[in-house]
Amino acid sequence: MANEDPKKKLIHISDILKSAFDKYRPAMDTEMTRIWDIWDQAVGQPIAMNAKPDAFKDGVLMVNVSSSAWIHQLKFLEKEMIVNLNKRLDQAIVSRIRFKIGKIHS
Repeated sequence: MANEDPKKKLIHISDILKSAFDKYRPAMDTEMTRIWDIWDQAVGQPIAMNAKPDAFKDGVLMVNVSSSAWIHQLKFLEKEMIVNLNKRLDQAIVSRIRFKIGKIHS
């Protein structure tokens, strides 16, 4: 064992994390991570500054919004947001968005 090349046993951290996520993280968490990754580009900067995805289950995306005025505005944009999100995700996983006043995480 003393003569073994230590480089042969090295595994990149990204391979370890991907393996762990694939094994232990439920599919909806993976989808939520994907939504977080594309959110700002899919909805645009003004919306992204006032609304952030919070949870995802059974096609319904829960979004925290900074104020009731923003909720009112976003309800009119819901269908367009869904189309943009699904287009960037390369699959139709978001079928509905529910808005609620909540903390906007950066």
